[in-house]
Amino acid sequence: MLSQKAKYAMRALIYLAKARDNRSDTEPVGIAEIAAKQAVPRKFLELILLELKRHGLVQSYRGKHGGYALAKAPEGIYFGDVIRLIDGPLAQLPCASLTAYRRCSDCEDEATCAIRHVLKQVRDASSGILDRTSLSDVLDGRSGGMLMGDGI
Repeated sequence: MLSQKAKYAMRALIYLAKARDNRSDTEPVGIAEIAAKQAVPRKFLELILLELKRHGLVQSYRGKHGGYALAKAPEGIYFGDVIRLIDGPLAQLPCASLTAYRRCSDCEDEATCAIRHVLKQVRDASSGILDRTSLSDVLDGRSGGMLMGDGI
């Protein structure tokens, strides 16, 4: 399940991507504006934006007209990367993870484990969508390479 922190991070990044379309590429957006427009608690948003900055997704500007802006183009920021950054691996079990694999301690035979097999398929399907959906896709009304409203 997506954490509230990851959801707020995505909302902030989408807001910054929209602002980028309406302003110059690096004109910052104040944290108070983002918090108010996205209904995110300001203190929590500050922590999220600092984490996004540490990982090179946003940049900050100081001063009276300071704030945050995307550090790279919206087409280079993918949902999968942001979710992994905030919440960790996409897989629901460590034995199904590509990035944080760990054998389950109670598993008798990983090769024949039906639970692992199904959850690897879930991971692959989720990853397939999240890793090909950028902020730019969402702004353009596409999701996972498909138009919003189209079935998956």
